[in-house]
Amino acid sequence: MSDGSPSLPARLYLLAWDTTRRRLRHDPGLAPLVRAGALTELAGRGLLVDADGVATPRDLDAHSGDAVLDGLLELVMESGPRSWESWVTRYAAVTLDAVRPQLAAAGFLRADSRRGLGLLRPVEYTLERVQAVEALQREARQTLTGPEPVAEVLEEDAALVALAAAAGLSTVTSPAARERHRERIEALTARGSRAVPVLPRVVLGVRRAVSGPDAAAPPARTGG
Repeated sequence: MSDGSPSLPARLYLLAWDTTRRRLRHDPGLAPLVRAGALTELAGRGLLVDADGVATPRDLDAHSGDAVLDGLLELVMESGPRSWESWVTRYAAVTLDAVRPQLAAAGFLRADSRRGLGLLRPVEYTLERVQAVEALQREARQTLTGPEPVAEVLEEDAALVALAAAAGLSTVTSPAARERHRERIEALTARGSRAVPVLPRVVLGVRRAVSGPDAAAPPARTGG
Protein backbone atom coordinates (compact mmCIF):
# COMPACT_ATOMS: atom_id res chain seq x y z
CA MET A 1 0.00 0.00 0.00
CA SER A 2 3.01 2.22 -0.61
CA ASP A 3 1.15 4.39 -3.16
CA GLY A 4 -1.68 5.18 -0.73
CA SER A 5 -4.29 2.87 -2.28
CA PRO A 6 -5.27 -0.27 -0.34
CA SER A 7 -3.62 -3.49 -1.44
CA LEU A 8 -5.71 -6.57 -2.21
CA PRO A 9 -5.31 -8.05 1.31
CA ALA A 10 -6.17 -4.66 2.82
CA ARG A 11 -9.30 -4.35 0.69
CA LEU A 12 -10.41 -7.83 1.70
CA TYR A 13 -9.93 -6.94 5.35
CA LEU A 14 -11.92 -3.71 4.97
CA LEU A 15 -14.76 -5.62 3.31
CA ALA A 16 -15.34 -7.49 6.59
CA TRP A 17 -16.26 -4.38 8.61
CA ASP A 18 -19.76 -3.63 9.86
CA THR A 19 -20.00 0.00 8.76
CA THR A 20 -23.06 0.70 10.93
CA ARG A 21 -21.49 -0.37 14.20
CA ARG A 22 -17.98 0.46 12.96
CA ARG A 23 -16.84 -2.90 14.23
CA LEU A 24 -15.16 -5.81 12.51
CA ARG A 25 -17.51 -8.66 11.69
CA HIS A 26 -16.04 -11.95 12.83
CA ASP A 27 -16.57 -13.92 9.65
CA PRO A 28 -15.02 -17.38 9.64
CA GLY A 29 -11.94 -17.54 7.51
CA LEU A 30 -10.99 -13.86 7.70
CA ALA A 31 -7.31 -14.56 8.40
CA PRO A 32 -7.00 -17.05 5.51
CA LEU A 33 -8.90 -14.62 3.28
CA VAL A 34 -6.48 -11.78 3.97
CA ARG A 35 -3.55 -14.15 3.50
CA ALA A 36 -5.05 -15.30 0.19
CA GLY A 37 -5.21 -11.69 -0.93
CA ALA A 38 -1.53 -11.23 -0.13
CA LEU A 39 -0.59 -14.39 -2.03
CA THR A 40 -2.66 -13.26 -5.02
CA GLU A 41 -1.11 -9.80 -5.09
CA LEU A 42 2.44 -11.14 -4.78
CA ALA A 43 1.75 -13.56 -7.62
CA GLY A 44 0.23 -10.77 -9.69
CA ARG A 45 3.36 -8.67 -9.19
CA GLY A 46 5.54 -11.59 -10.20
CA LEU A 47 7.25 -11.71 -6.80
CA LEU A 48 5.89 -15.18 -6.06
CA VAL A 49 5.94 -17.66 -8.93
CA ASP A 50 4.50 -21.13 -9.34
CA ALA A 51 6.92 -24.04 -9.42
CA ASP A 52 4.94 -27.25 -9.87
CA GLY A 53 2.29 -26.09 -7.45
CA VAL A 54 4.74 -24.59 -4.95
CA ALA A 55 4.68 -20.88 -4.11
CA THR A 56 8.25 -19.78 -4.79
CA PRO A 57 9.90 -16.35 -4.41
CA ARG A 58 11.15 -15.04 -7.74
CA ASP A 59 14.54 -14.41 -6.13
CA LEU A 60 15.99 -13.84 -2.67
CA ASP A 61 16.15 -10.08 -3.24
CA ALA A 62 12.47 -9.80 -4.21
CA HIS A 63 10.49 -7.14 -2.36
CA SER A 64 7.35 -5.10 -2.96
CA GLY A 65 7.83 -2.03 -0.79
CA ASP A 66 4.65 -2.98 1.08
CA ALA A 67 5.27 -4.12 4.67
CA VAL A 68 2.44 -6.67 4.68
CA LEU A 69 3.46 -8.26 1.40
CA ASP A 70 7.16 -8.20 2.24
CA GLY A 71 6.44 -9.86 5.58
CA LEU A 72 4.81 -12.75 3.77
CA LEU A 73 7.63 -12.92 1.22
CA GLU A 74 10.14 -13.22 4.04
CA LEU A 75 8.07 -15.95 5.67
CA VAL A 76 7.95 -17.92 2.41
CA MET A 77 11.70 -17.49 1.89
CA GLU A 78 12.45 -18.84 5.36
CA SER A 79 10.14 -21.84 4.99
CA GLY A 80 10.48 -25.10 3.15
CA PRO A 81 8.57 -25.63 -0.10
CA ARG A 82 4.83 -25.37 0.36
CA SER A 83 1.81 -25.29 -1.91
CA TRP A 84 -0.30 -22.21 -2.50
CA GLU A 85 -3.18 -23.87 -0.69
CA SER A 86 -0.98 -24.51 2.34
CA TRP A 87 0.14 -20.88 2.51
CA VAL A 88 -3.47 -19.71 2.66
CA THR A 89 -3.65 -20.94 6.26
CA ARG A 90 -0.07 -21.33 7.50
CA TYR A 91 0.50 -18.60 10.12
CA ALA A 92 -2.28 -16.63 8.43
CA ALA A 93 -2.79 -14.53 11.57
CA VAL A 94 0.63 -12.97 10.96
CA THR A 95 -0.61 -11.33 7.77
CA LEU A 96 -3.93 -10.33 9.35
CA ASP A 97 -2.14 -8.66 12.26
CA ALA A 98 0.16 -6.78 9.89
CA VAL A 99 -2.72 -5.31 7.86
CA ARG A 100 -4.34 -3.52 10.81
CA PRO A 101 -1.57 -1.03 11.70
CA GLN A 102 -0.96 -0.42 8.01
CA LEU A 103 -4.60 0.62 7.53
CA ALA A 104 -4.45 2.73 10.69
CA ALA A 105 -1.44 4.57 9.31
CA ALA A 106 -3.40 5.17 6.09
CA GLY A 107 -6.36 6.61 8.02
CA PHE A 108 -8.85 3.82 7.37
CA LEU A 109 -8.78 2.69 11.01
CA ARG A 110 -8.18 4.36 14.35
CA ALA A 111 -5.89 2.56 16.79
CA ASP A 112 -6.65 2.90 20.51
CA SER A 113 -4.29 1.69 23.23
CA ARG A 114 -5.69 1.65 26.73
CA ARG A 115 -4.25 0.86 30.12
CA GLY A 116 -6.00 -1.25 32.73
CA LEU A 117 -4.61 -2.17 36.15
CA GLY A 118 -1.34 -0.60 35.11
CA LEU A 119 -1.03 -2.86 32.05
CA LEU A 120 -1.18 -1.83 28.41
CA ARG A 121 -4.08 -3.64 26.79
CA PRO A 122 -4.00 -4.90 23.19
CA VAL A 123 -4.62 -2.22 20.57
CA GLU A 124 -8.26 -1.89 19.56
CA TYR A 125 -9.18 -0.68 16.08
CA THR A 126 -12.21 1.35 15.02
CA LEU A 127 -13.33 2.04 11.48
CA GLU A 128 -12.70 5.67 10.44
CA ARG A 129 -13.33 5.97 6.68
CA VAL A 130 -16.84 4.57 6.75
CA GLN A 131 -17.98 5.94 3.40
CA ALA A 132 -14.93 4.57 1.61
CA VAL A 133 -15.56 1.10 3.03
CA GLU A 134 -19.28 1.26 2.24
CA ALA A 135 -18.37 2.10 -1.36
CA LEU A 136 -15.94 -0.82 -1.47
CA GLN A 137 -18.61 -3.21 -0.19
CA ARG A 138 -21.22 -1.85 -2.58
CA GLU A 139 -18.88 -2.25 -5.55
CA ALA A 140 -18.03 -5.82 -4.51
CA ARG A 141 -21.71 -6.76 -4.30
CA GLN A 142 -22.37 -5.19 -7.69
CA THR A 143 -19.48 -7.13 -9.20
CA LEU A 144 -20.95 -10.33 -7.78
CA THR A 145 -24.54 -9.78 -8.89
CA GLY A 146 -24.02 -7.93 -12.21
CA PRO A 147 -25.22 -6.52 -14.53
CA GLU A 148 -21.70 -5.73 -15.79
CA PRO A 149 -20.47 -8.56 -18.05
CA VAL A 150 -17.68 -10.54 -16.41
CA ALA A 151 -15.48 -9.90 -19.42
CA GLU A 152 -15.58 -6.16 -18.61
CA VAL A 153 -14.76 -6.53 -14.89
CA LEU A 154 -11.25 -5.49 -13.95
CA GLU A 155 -9.18 -8.59 -13.24
CA GLU A 156 -8.20 -7.35 -9.78
CA ASP A 157 -11.84 -6.70 -8.89
CA ALA A 158 -12.77 -10.17 -10.16
CA ALA A 159 -10.11 -11.71 -7.92
CA LEU A 160 -11.32 -9.67 -4.94
CA VAL A 161 -14.90 -10.89 -5.25
CA ALA A 162 -13.91 -14.47 -6.07
CA LEU A 163 -11.86 -14.62 -2.86
CA ALA A 164 -14.55 -12.90 -0.75
CA ALA A 165 -17.17 -15.33 -2.05
CA ALA A 166 -14.91 -18.31 -1.36
CA ALA A 167 -14.62 -17.18 2.27
CA GLY A 168 -18.37 -16.58 2.53
CA LEU A 169 -17.78 -12.98 3.59
CA SER A 170 -21.19 -11.92 4.90
CA THR A 171 -20.85 -8.24 3.95
CA VAL A 172 -20.57 -9.29 0.29
CA THR A 173 -22.69 -12.39 -0.07
CA SER A 174 -24.77 -15.05 1.68
CA PRO A 175 -25.04 -18.83 1.27
CA ALA A 176 -28.18 -18.37 -0.83
CA ALA A 177 -26.55 -15.69 -2.99
CA ARG A 178 -23.44 -17.82 -3.53
CA GLU A 179 -25.61 -20.64 -4.77
CA ARG A 180 -27.66 -18.32 -6.96
CA HIS A 181 -24.54 -16.74 -8.51
CA ARG A 182 -22.35 -19.85 -8.58
CA GLU A 183 -21.68 -19.63 -12.31
CA ARG A 184 -20.77 -15.94 -12.11
CA ILE A 185 -18.39 -16.60 -9.22
CA GLU A 186 -16.64 -19.27 -11.27
CA ALA A 187 -16.49 -16.86 -14.21
CA LEU A 188 -15.01 -14.15 -11.97
CA THR A 189 -12.38 -16.61 -10.75
CA ALA A 190 -11.50 -17.39 -14.35
CA ARG A 191 -11.40 -13.68 -15.14
CA GLY A 192 -9.01 -12.99 -12.26
CA SER A 193 -6.82 -15.91 -13.24
CA ARG A 194 -6.02 -14.20 -16.55
CA ALA A 195 -3.70 -11.94 -14.57
CA VAL A 196 -2.90 -14.39 -11.76
CA PRO A 197 -2.97 -17.98 -13.05
CA VAL A 198 -2.65 -19.45 -9.53
CA LEU A 199 -5.87 -17.73 -8.36
CA PRO A 200 -8.00 -20.92 -8.60
CA ARG A 201 -5.55 -22.69 -6.29
CA VAL A 202 -5.69 -19.83 -3.80
CA VAL A 203 -9.49 -19.77 -3.98
CA LEU A 204 -9.50 -23.51 -3.30
CA GLY A 205 -7.29 -22.93 -0.27
CA VAL A 206 -9.77 -20.39 1.09
CA ARG A 207 -12.71 -22.73 0.58
CA ARG A 208 -10.86 -25.50 2.40
CA ALA A 209 -9.93 -23.15 5.24
CA VAL A 210 -13.54 -22.12 5.78
CA SER A 211 -14.89 -25.66 5.72
CA GLY A 212 -11.97 -27.20 7.64
CA PRO A 213 -9.92 -26.44 10.78
CA ASP A 214 -9.09 -22.89 11.79
CA ALA A 215 -5.97 -21.26 10.36
CA ALA A 216 -2.78 -22.21 12.12
CA ALA A 217 -1.53 -19.79 14.76
CA PRO A 218 1.96 -18.31 14.50
CA PRO A 219 4.65 -20.15 16.45
CA ALA A 220 5.07 -19.12 20.07
CA ARG A 221 8.11 -16.97 20.83
CA THR A 222 10.50 -18.27 23.43
CA GLY A 223 13.01 -16.30 25.42
CA GLY A 224 13.67 -12.55 25.17
